[in-house]
Amino acid sequence: MSNMDTLISGCKELGIELNEKKIEQFRLYKELLQEWNEKINITAITDDVEVDIKHFLDSITIFKTQKIIKGKSIIDIGTGGGFPGVPIKIMEDGTDVTLFDSLNKRLIFLNEVISKLGLENIRTIHGRAEEYGIKEEYRESFDIATSRAVASLNILSEYCLPFVKVGGYFIAMKGPEVEEEIKGSENAIKLLGGKIEDKIDIKLPSSDITHNLLIIKKISHTPTKYPRGGGKPKKNPL
Repeated sequence: MSNMDTLISGCKELGIELNEKKIEQFRLYKELLQEWNEKINITAITDDVEVDIKHFLDSITIFKTQKIIKGKSIIDIGTGGGFPGVPIKIMEDGTDVTLFDSLNKRLIFLNEVISKLGLENIRTIHGRAEEYGIKEEYRESFDIATSRAVASLNILSEYCLPFVKVGGYFIAMKGPEVEEEIKGSENAIKLLGGKIEDKIDIKLPSSDITHNLLIIKKISHTPTKYPRGGGKPKKNPL
């Protein structure tokens, strides 16, 4: 059985409540992650303590923004192994969560996680963000978009902001070197209808890792020409 001590002590340090049901859901999630990772490459992080810190606690820190509350619709772009989307759903069951990724095999794993953990109002979508961001049923239809994906902020903003309603938020989960990225992304964020509202510095419990939560408010509609297709957000960032 997986050891969950680091997760439990870390949540206490963050001042975030964790009950027995949630602990058991995280335990099962970790065991499924470790089991599936032997068959397909989901994550390089599989050690009990490392998963608790670098995946679970890292994801849970998004609650420090105080934007993730009951009734909110959330899309997790480039969810990978389900981070932060699945931990968000475990911690606040009243959210409606969409896990979005371009790699279908990860989503097959996540569908198993959703089923085994008994999670409701959570789904997976296989596709490219620049294609779904222009579809009427997805465009500007979420309260919050978030991403832990490894891409620069100007690229992530073009992927994520088109999904967010005016008045909603894009929460980017970034590493310690975010100031440089902010400088290089101000124009892109403005063009896409966003405005940086706050930056929260986080030290992950039981580690020397620091990261940032960048809160970008959607203040106006994203122009119809964004997101651009054909891989342009990556090839030619705003």
